[in-house]
Amino acid sequence: MRRLRLIPALAALLLAAACGSGGAPEAIPQPQPVTMESVGHYCGMALNEHNGPKGQLFLTGRAAPVWFSSIKQVFAYTLLPEEPKTISAIYVNDMSTAGPDGVPDPAAWVEARQAFYVIEGGFIGGMGAEDAMPFSRRADAESFAQAHGGRVVPFADVPEAYVFTQ
Repeated sequence: MRRLRLIPALAALLLAAACGSGGAPEAIPQPQPVTMESVGHYCGMALNEHNGPKGQLFLTGRAAPVWFSSIKQVFAYTLLPEEPKTISAIYVNDMSTAGPDGVPDPAAWVEARQAFYVIEGGFIGGMGAEDAMPFSRRADAESFAQAHGGRVVPFADVPEAYVFTQ
């Protein structure tokens, strides 16, 4: 009698396992290098024509990144209701690797949701407006904020009011 109760439970378990997505999960895209064809989503201009850190975002099912000329634009994309929310990865230049001249290493990217941002510090970014500075290491962000002003916050704590001010 006990075996008879186990058979339906085992069948239900096997059926539930078979009802998965049917394939392996999609691999998280890796950051791409900025090229001459990398054009900002909002400004329509080549990224290499702008100073400061850049961003790139990947949408599920789309191989090419969506490019951003400034860090605030990355945040705006995630907040604006009209933009797709099928985001599989977001990367920003890692200012922890910037040289003494403050120019970001174009090959150094950090997952945006893992970065620390110096905001309200008066840094003028790629679009000629105040922008956030992303760092992979909190200590580097704190040092930058001490030297240049501003405060350090994680991705989730960047205020919407900050993103949409000039």
